[in-house]
Amino acid sequence: MRMYKTVLLCYDGSMEGRKALREGALLARAVGAQTHLLAICRDLASTLVPEAVTSTLVECEEHVAQSILDQGVHKLRELGIDAQGTLLIGDPLVHIPSFAAKINADLVVVGYRQRGRFARWWSDSPQPVLLHRMSCSILVAMNSDPAAS
Repeated sequence: MRMYKTVLLCYDGSMEGRKALREGALLARAVGAQTHLLAICRDLASTLVPEAVTSTLVECEEHVAQSILDQGVHKLRELGIDAQGTLLIGDPLVHIPSFAAKINADLVVVGYRQRGRFARWWSDSPQPVLLHRMSCSILVAMNSDPAAS
């Protein structure tokens, strides 16, 4: 019996994202899990003033996100993992749980950057966090050097 059959790696190209990609990939390879890579481009059209949004700006952001996804898939192949990559547009708190459910993920791997006291003070909110929306296990990769964040 395999511990994890399907692993979803969430990747954004950040230092923490790269660490999550590597740790998740090594775990998926060790247990022989099917691996999916997910990149999410935030929907600029819903967060900016409409006059400030141009099709070129949205295409540019999607192009950057696709490039990050392609880099992640390439890195996985270097690690000996044949993963499928998917790019979605919108809110990660919505897309990660729904995509994980769609592929029947046993494990979702994400990177996390610790924030300073000031940032936490300003961002405390009643908004639900990813952990509360997931129905499977989550592996959180963190930068082990607090000075680097």
